[in-house]
Amino acid sequence: MTHQLIDPRTLKAAIRDAQVALAEYDDALKWLLRPSASQDGPLATEVWVFDSNLTHVLMVNHRWRGWVAPGSKVDPGETPREAARRELFEETGLTVELLGAPAAVTVRSYHPDWSAVMGVSFMAVVDHRPPLAPEDGQPAAWLRLDEPWQGYFSEDRLRMKQCIGWIREGRVTMTTSG
Repeated sequence: MTHQLIDPRTLKAAIRDAQVALAEYDDALKWLLRPSASQDGPLATEVWVFDSNLTHVLMVNHRWRGWVAPGSKVDPGETPREAARRELFEETGLTVELLGAPAAVTVRSYHPDWSAVMGVSFMAVVDHRPPLAPEDGQPAAWLRLDEPWQGYFSEDRLRMKQCIGWIREGRVTMTTSG
């Protein structure tokens, strides 16, 4: 990802997301609150889409990252939530309502040669039966959460399982956010 300025609306929304996220990794909020944060774009976003039985997650098979959650960079003028919805539709053909609080925020690199950026992971719970319409060359599939898969962010499966636990415990409300 090449660096781009993060506009004030996008940065404000990302800070708000980081403040209410269920989990924070890598001092993501601190990263965003640095004076130079607006110079360190882009931001990234993704959606952890769980099936209604909370046993599977929707993933896309990226050409070199392997299985990853649908997502990408936040375009100028978008909020992370808007970008997450857009990317999910572009990569899977699904239009879903995202749950209110983001699952997690993290700071990480999406390629070995790229600088780390802050990313917001949103959640959705949906019926897994509607057909998927993935992008060419990037298949989408429902993967079991109790079985490992090959992907660039191996820690995500355990983080997703933690979110499933929170949903089952009632810590995560199933209300969506516009």
